[in-house]
Amino acid sequence: MAKVSPKKTPMREQDPQVRIDNFEEVPFGYSEEEAMIEAARCLQCKKPLCMQGCPVEIDIPGFIMHIAEGRFQEAVVTLKKKNVLPAVCGRVCPQEEQCEKLCVLGKKFEPVAIGRLERFSADWEASRGEAPLPRKKKSTGKRVAVVGSGPAGITVAGDLIQRGHRVTMFEALHEAGGVLVYGIPEFRLPKKIVAREVNHVVRMGVKLVMDRVIGTIETVDELLEQYDAVFLGTGAGLPWFLNIPGENLNHIYSANEYLTRANLMKAYLFPEYDTPIFRGKRVATIGGGNVAMDSARTALRLGAAQSIIIYRRSRQEMPARLEEIHHAEQEGVDFRLLTNPVAFHGDETGFVKEVECLRMELGEPDASGRRRPVPVEGSNFRITVDSVVISIGNSPNPLIPNTTPGLETGKWGNIQIEETTGKTSKKGVFAGGDVATGAATVISAMGAGRRAARAMHEYLVTGRWEPQETS
Repeated sequence: MAKVSPKKTPMREQDPQVRIDNFEEVPFGYSEEEAMIEAARCLQCKKPLCMQGCPVEIDIPGFIMHIAEGRFQEAVVTLKKKNVLPAVCGRVCPQEEQCEKLCVLGKKFEPVAIGRLERFSADWEASRGEAPLPRKKKSTGKRVAVVGSGPAGITVAGDLIQRGHRVTMFEALHEAGGVLVYGIPEFRLPKKIVAREVNHVVRMGVKLVMDRVIGTIETVDELLEQYDAVFLGTGAGLPWFLNIPGENLNHIYSANEYLTRANLMKAYLFPEYDTPIFRGKRVATIGGGNVAMDSARTALRLGAAQSIIIYRRSRQEMPARLEEIHHAEQEGVDFRLLTNPVAFHGDETGFVKEVECLRMELGEPDASGRRRPVPVEGSNFRITVDSVVISIGNSPNPLIPNTTPGLETGKWGNIQIEETTGKTSKKGVFAGGDVATGAATVISAMGAGRRAARAMHEYLVTGRWEPQETS
């Protein structure tokens, strides 16, 4: 056996000083040679622990072995048996906390770059034209409505259309993809990739209906009069705010609004698209997750001279992926850690001009397992800004629960489901992804969609609806 390289094969990427002036994708991806070199690092374990960390149960050693042997088409086929969005997952999923975290090689060296190899496979296939369509089973005559075209909805639609059911997918916005198109910036996930993945399920036979807000135009109960089952995959699009003085000043955005204007409404393509968005010169983003990194890095690309992250804990407690933090640091984002906003101050015309903050120190761990931030009394200070992005989390939109009698929700407005099946408290209605869990990862939403699709198929075929036990 050849000696295994202790480090991952590096992935080439744009220079930080060049990329802050464009919205093009930062990493370039592997060449065929680089992918084969990296794939050769896989130990092909008899008991592959990496698969235990994959929410959609990909045969990870299998697709990597195909790459190592130069059989790239076989790698794609193996991937797509379990994952309908490999080009997306290879870019935005936290592999370091899932499959790569359990990689046996990682016990001694850096783990195999599973995510980079997944991206390579999907991009290799895309470079050769439209992907072949999987076989569909004979029509069952059953009709399914999928509400939401994000990762969970796309997965359910793709799985059920292959099982012979007629599927209609409803999207509230004018482009399909959910958070993949409105939330994740072009430099991290090019929109043409999302469009390609959505188009794949449409080519399989899924009917896509845009600009249809379920809960206003039609209710879930009205859908149940036309369809045999309904899946709710509407995500978590209701932003949280700090509820501190001055938060209603002008030029203070939620991350949802800021990124939607930049991404879905294409402010990044100015002047081709003259989308209203304030291009601040000193932009503060409140939060420490991936969405905060996306917002801070977007601000730089929209012309900010200084983009500041304000986060109440230390770098170690940041929930963002290490890669995203690293890229933000490379690009010059200014991190103000152990810092907590307590008020916003504006000028005489109502526009934000300062963030008042308290310095923090870390105390004992809280329920999340991270050390609790404790304010340092009397440490107030102010940071000069001309715009602010609030990125501290989201909840599901209450529209569907409020218009659907008998649909039980949890404390934060999330739809209550049986975790293993996606069943809700309402017969014939399933749900999954962020609408059930709150904001989480793309791959976890896809995993929920896959579980729900299995249970929906069983329900559609047998008609049995057992009482659910919500998780």
